[in-house]
Amino acid sequence: MISKAKQVWVPGPLIVGAGPSGLAAAACLESKGVPSIILEKDLCIASSWKLRMYERLKLHLPKEFCELPHLPFPKEFPTYPTREQFISYIDSYAKAFCIEPLFGMSVESAAYDAGIGFWKVQANGLEFICRWLIVATGENAEVFRPEITGMPDYEKVILHTSEYKKGDDFRGKKVLVVGCGNSGMEVCLDLCNNGAQPSMVVRDKLHILPREILGISTFGLSMFLMKWLPMKHVDTFLLLCARLLLGDTEKFGLKRPKIGPLQFKMMSGKTPVLDVGTLAKIKNDEIKVVPGINHFTSKGVEFTDGRREDFDAVILATGYRSNVPSWLKEEDFFDQRDGYPKTQFPNSWKGKNGLYAVGFTRRGLLGTSLEARWIAEDIATQWSSETRHLPYEL
Repeated sequence: MISKAKQVWVPGPLIVGAGPSGLAAAACLESKGVPSIILEKDLCIASSWKLRMYERLKLHLPKEFCELPHLPFPKEFPTYPTREQFISYIDSYAKAFCIEPLFGMSVESAAYDAGIGFWKVQANGLEFICRWLIVATGENAEVFRPEITGMPDYEKVILHTSEYKKGDDFRGKKVLVVGCGNSGMEVCLDLCNNGAQPSMVVRDKLHILPREILGISTFGLSMFLMKWLPMKHVDTFLLLCARLLLGDTEKFGLKRPKIGPLQFKMMSGKTPVLDVGTLAKIKNDEIKVVPGINHFTSKGVEFTDGRREDFDAVILATGYRSNVPSWLKEEDFFDQRDGYPKTQFPNSWKGKNGLYAVGFTRRGLLGTSLEARWIAEDIATQWSSETRHLPYEL
């Protein structure tokens, strides 16, 4: 069957996603003299940051570990920039590299046509034809909402953290936060600091580390030590520091895995929680730790220990997931089960037939920046005068 969609020939790479990953890839390509086009389903760049992050969010890591390639943060920014500061940085980044994505472009499918040696990408009634396809939709493309027994019977508010804005909206209310990662911990702290009464569901074991050790970023210190020591020794050091600075977290219902935080992240993909003050509130019983949910009731939940409790609102800090399997018609590079590249970092950025991935490293913006540079260098070596003169129509 011949496609009736209007065809658009793209001389350079086509990037799907205008978040930090897509912008970084476009900027690195531009620095190599390679033009690109970005397709973005929302109506702005960095839509996750602008539309789905709560107001008081700050970067978990120091700014030097969150810079995108070729443009540092302004010197006057604090060590841990706020959400608004990060957004202003991203806007400045796009402007600095003259990046103008095509907004409102929802990619329906992308498949490689071996007959012509190009990718065909369907979006909004158009068929983009390109030699290189860069998947930059990232790890947080769509909200993950677990299905919990009885959830439709609950009569009050259930929000995902993507819909949560600020703790002031819940002043004086009992709120159940489902999830104990960095987002869940920070939402609980925000609720507590603004007059709400949060309880946090903790089902699994987790590592909590101090954000800083003697004024030094825990993340930065870990990276430095990993250059000289085996991972298990770095883990031992981190756990010792955590015990000295945070105490025994198991006393408060926060059990640690048997393996260290770095090993646990490598095996499970779960990032250690960097404490920004939540643990002190838990120790003071201002934030309650509760077990998993057995099922919802009309006014609250029944926990796995059989206890029932009513809540005025429930916030799902259950994270996000990749949406790549829903539109990319390819099974060799990306895993259809979780939407991540099958090979792990640092070999997770390049597939076959001009297919690339950026922003799937589980290593934050630092991993994104590395991949964006590698992708640009690889494509630049293939870029030729012949390629530059392919027709381009919009």
